[in-house]
Amino acid sequence: MLSEKGQNNEPSLFSFEKNYLGIIRQPLFKYLLILLGLPVHLVTWLIYQLTYKLSSYGHLLQKEKKALQQSPVYDQWIDRYEDQYKSKMNYFNKPIDELEMRREARKLADIQAEEMAKARLSEKNIKDASYLSFFGERLRNPAFVKVSFIPGILMYLFLWGYSRPMLRYILERLVMTIFVIISVAIFVFTILYFSPSDPAANILGEAATMEQRQEFNHQYGLDQPYLVQLADAVKGIITFDLGFSYTGNENIAASIANKFPITLIIAVCSLLMAVVVAIPIGIISAAKRNSIWDYSFMFIALIGLSIPNFWQGLVFILNFSIKWHLLPATYSPNDWLSIIMPVIVLGTGLTASIARMTRSSILEVINEDYIVTAKAKGLKPRKILIQHALRNAMIPIITVIGLQFGGMLGGAAVTEKVFNISGLGSYIVDKQFVPDIPSILAGVVYIAITISLVNLVVDIIYALLNPRIRSQMKSS
Repeated sequence: MLSEKGQNNEPSLFSFEKNYLGIIRQPLFKYLLILLGLPVHLVTWLIYQLTYKLSSYGHLLQKEKKALQQSPVYDQWIDRYEDQYKSKMNYFNKPIDELEMRREARKLADIQAEEMAKARLSEKNIKDASYLSFFGERLRNPAFVKVSFIPGILMYLFLWGYSRPMLRYILERLVMTIFVIISVAIFVFTILYFSPSDPAANILGEAATMEQRQEFNHQYGLDQPYLVQLADAVKGIITFDLGFSYTGNENIAASIANKFPITLIIAVCSLLMAVVVAIPIGIISAAKRNSIWDYSFMFIALIGLSIPNFWQGLVFILNFSIKWHLLPATYSPNDWLSIIMPVIVLGTGLTASIARMTRSSILEVINEDYIVTAKAKGLKPRKILIQHALRNAMIPIITVIGLQFGGMLGGAAVTEKVFNISGLGSYIVDKQFVPDIPSILAGVVYIAITISLVNLVVDIIYALLNPRIRSQMKSS
């Protein structure tokens, strides 16, 4: 009889196998699991190979296969494959090699014999234990888990996290994020590689000799094949070794570390401004539908969507800086007032989008049964809008915020150029004219990482706000 302590510990050990069986049904996670537990899998695979050869299934399979090879049907297969070989050689007018013909016919006949032997064993309900099933059986053994825990600690942490619905939800999106970032790097590098621009000619000038261009290409590895350069670029991103730019031989990682914070600060401040301003406007417009407030706010939002960033920035500079001398025209790290106009310019479009989406989403849920019930209970209109309508309308609003934030990071280059901000957006634009492939690739990947993390936060907020997503996580 197991002790109470043993009863408590047993499910924790055996739960590894349950999580493992859920993971191997997903191809992406299956390979990730093997990679994380590679030392354990190598040893277990060797044991599996030895066990398979000595197992009853392996013995029965070889016995069945040998019986087929000694049967008349095996000779018929060989004759048929030899005829196929002769027909192929005659069709292409090639000489018939008797030795090669017999070898190829016997090889194909052996493959067919093995397939038929497996089919016969399957009819007898004798099935092969694949390696993944074999490894899952090992996880049932507490001794195996204890012995392999240290070399396979990453794998066991992965299995443990998979049993927690929220951790599994976050982990799935992190894994997808990694593949998205790598895909973005491959896509951007491919476009830059096949672009007609010549970095050596652009940097050294048209007067540079062919020997100087060849030396430049050799120095930066531009004379290497496409796959070699692509592998080096992806390896540099994975190892955070971004290398040096073509212009000035500057350290790319250091340059981006200096330029990316200001871009991110402006984008985040613009996002906060948009959320603080747009959501109340959207709520008021929905609550006072078809009123003067509704028409006025939506008209202003339409104007905000229509105004180009560069034009709005120039108008702000002409009025607030040159005419009224209220705000500095260009950005200065030591003057916090200089960030006000870039934040407003960059966040205007986002504010308009969120305001319109908030109004639309609230109007969609305002006539639902639970809203009617809340009104019948005598709740105040403000409480109904905030606690009931807005909460259930937040999913599309958050979606717009996540998508528009990515667009802000990508479109920050125009605003940075207008206000002379040395940020990541203007950095990428400047390097594009070379083209400085390592610098552009690193900048785009940094933006992709940020957008992916924002989307991850959006997905987590989805799960927190939507009970249906949480129930699906627990049931999966």
